[in-house]
Amino acid sequence: MKRYGSVIGLKPDAIPEYTRLYAAVWPDVLAQIARSNIRNYSIFLKEPENLLFSYFEYHGTDFAADMATMAADPRTQEWWSVCSPLQAPLATRKDGEWWADMREVFHVD
Repeated sequence: MKRYGSVIGLKPDAIPEYTRLYAAVWPDVLAQIARSNIRNYSIFLKEPENLLFSYFEYHGTDFAADMATMAADPRTQEWWSVCSPLQAPLATRKDGEWWADMREVFHVD
C-alpha cells in the first residue's frame, strides 16, 4: 500500500456546488475508484484559502495502469467534466498534473 496526497485550488464561488457534488458522488464513479485499487479516499477543504487536499491509499501493483484505466472510463470522464471547471490548479504544479502531487514527510500508525 502507498499513500498519496495532492492539492488543488477551488474557485471561491464554486464551494457550494463542489460540496454538493461530493455529498453524493455518482455510484459509477465510486465503483471505478474501487476498481482502480484506491481505498481510504478523502478530500478536505481549507478555507479561506480555498485549497482542496486529497488523500488516498493505493493497494494495487501498477498505479500508472490503474490511473489510465480510470481516466479512460466514460463515467469518470463525465464526472471530471462537471468537477474540473470548479477547480483552480496551482501555478506551481508539474507538467501533466491537474492536482499537484505532495511528498509525504511523516507518517505513523
